[in-house]
Amino acid sequence: MESLVKFVQDEFVAKNEIPEFSAGDTITVYYEIKEGNKTRTQFFRGVVIQRRGSGASETFTIRKMSGTVGVERIFPINLPAIQKIEVNKKGKVRRARIFYFRNLTGKKARIKEQRL
Repeated sequence: MESLVKFVQDEFVAKNEIPEFSAGDTITVYYEIKEGNKTRTQFFRGVVIQRRGSGASETFTIRKMSGTVGVERIFPINLPAIQKIEVNKKGKVRRARIFYFRNLTGKKARIKEQRL
């Protein structure tokens, strides 16, 4: 049964072309919003907290600060509304899931940039 689900996901789920990114990277996700009969493009720029899952059901969580409030958003990798993803900065972190980042404020909340 598990292999049947995997087969269906691989064959029929449309895959988006996305760049390589991981936890600690700062990315911008451009996605489409439908309001009534109009559509517009909105972007969400923040730090990747985690990537979770695999295959068609993979998701990633982005965190940004909006004023003094932290906002997190979870995006599925294969969301049809995603138009493009840009990697703004590569971050240097030692973990795959940086939940400790939620508790940091000020200068402690900086992530070192990885040299290319």
